[in-house]
Amino acid sequence: MSSQHTGKKNDLSVKKNERNLDRLTPREIVAELDKYIVGQKKAKRAVAVALRNRIRRLKLESDMREDIAPKNILMIGPTGVGKTEIARRLAKLAGSPFIKVEATKYTEVGYVGRDVESMIRDLMAAGIQMVKQEMQESVTVEAEKRAEEALLDLLLPGTGKKRKEPKTQPRPVVRPVGTFSINPDTNGGTGPSLMGAAIQVGIPSIFRNTDDTGTGQEEAEDQEAKDAVPEDPGPEEAASGKDASTREKFRTMLREGKLEDKIVEITVTQNPQFPAFEMMGGGLEDLESSLSGIAGFFGGGKKKKLLTVSRAREILKAEESEKLIDRDRVSDEARQRVEETGIVFIDEIDKIAVKGERGGGGPDVSREGVQRDILPIVEGATVNTKWGPVNTDHILFVAAGAFNVSKPSDLIPELQGRFPLRVELDSLGKEDFLRILTEPKNALTKQYTDLLATEQVDIDFTPDAVERLAALAAEVNSRLENIGARRLHTIMEALLEELSFEAPDIAPTKITITEAYVNEKLTDLVMDHDLGRYIL
Repeated sequence: MSSQHTGKKNDLSVKKNERNLDRLTPREIVAELDKYIVGQKKAKRAVAVALRNRIRRLKLESDMREDIAPKNILMIGPTGVGKTEIARRLAKLAGSPFIKVEATKYTEVGYVGRDVESMIRDLMAAGIQMVKQEMQESVTVEAEKRAEEALLDLLLPGTGKKRKEPKTQPRPVVRPVGTFSINPDTNGGTGPSLMGAAIQVGIPSIFRNTDDTGTGQEEAEDQEAKDAVPEDPGPEEAASGKDASTREKFRTMLREGKLEDKIVEITVTQNPQFPAFEMMGGGLEDLESSLSGIAGFFGGGKKKKLLTVSRAREILKAEESEKLIDRDRVSDEARQRVEETGIVFIDEIDKIAVKGERGGGGPDVSREGVQRDILPIVEGATVNTKWGPVNTDHILFVAAGAFNVSKPSDLIPELQGRFPLRVELDSLGKEDFLRILTEPKNALTKQYTDLLATEQVDIDFTPDAVERLAALAAEVNSRLENIGARRLHTIMEALLEELSFEAPDIAPTKITITEAYVNEKLTDLVMDHDLGRYIL
């Protein structure tokens, strides 16, 4: 029965994910990616198809669904062309748990460093945070109400508690417990016989038995006598009504924001924290769980803080939100989401590729060992985490690398087979830089315009200036190391460095960035043969 219940629960979660993702067709996915990433049509189509196949898989029956493995992707292209941004935007678009890791940070089992299973634990942590945030948003209204009541208790101590009625002490009750007889005079006297005379003997009892008919009747009579005596409202009742009126006045002032700067004292529970460290092998997760259990056993220390009402409200709201959500439900939902829709982006995978003949000694041994450790994770394994075991059979892995020194064929054959989809990303030229500077929603020209606008400095880029910036970036990339679109960041910083420094002093003003302005600020740097001193 429990397995059937678990299967139904998983099917419901799958259907929920299906409804959330069904609106994303491959064409719509590419259109969304176009808002942030210029070019790279092949890569966008590949990830769009991979994501859509996951949506299609969720619509199948459970038996068939378990047999369909994700089509992992290997992106090949120079740095700065959009590999990481494509994976990040894809995960955000699908609402999937996402983690970006560097392949070079992991070591083979037996070496000091992070083990490859930690990427799944990091992914599970990201899923926990995502689900917890969603659930906290669903209880925001109730958490705000509770935080408001807690603030009123801090501002007006004692008004939020109901006045307790004085307890009446129970009276001793005589309860019959038995009879006994007095025997006649044994000396043969002629006195009257007391045979059969019985005396009921009772003992005082504090505890009243409701099943005793006599006792229940006495209680009813006592209650009727008490109700018959009229009670006039005393000073405590009047004070209680006055406190309620004052509390409502403070509630109104609190909602109107008139008490935001008032100082209140709150008690914050601090959980004991253990220092973060790394260790060899796979025992780190077990050790971390043990330390967490010890921390929970001893509990956290309570510390009083003096804070403003606005800051105290945030802390109280966070505490109340934490109380309102179900931690077990968070763990179950996050695990289901990670296993079904999680995405792991492994960057710099070319750095662990073994060049030439294998087994040549040196660092190549460790690199190939990392590949062997990554292989079972990509193939499908169960990784133990503090939130329970996580299965990686259906997690989508996206690997990327420049492969300017090594080749994809330098990876071990088993790992190559686990990345069936390979896409090559194109290098960026002048036209691409021109589009990057103007088309995306977060274009660099828009970013710098908004940044300087906060200082009341209004800058305007002319089309000729933008075109000149794109040409200079392409020229520097051709003469130096090709770092792709990241070159635009260095160009823009060099262009606006003086203006950004002087902005607070010259505000308010309006400055037009023309082609002549660009040439004045950048031509000397670009023409300098030792460009490395100035631009990366």
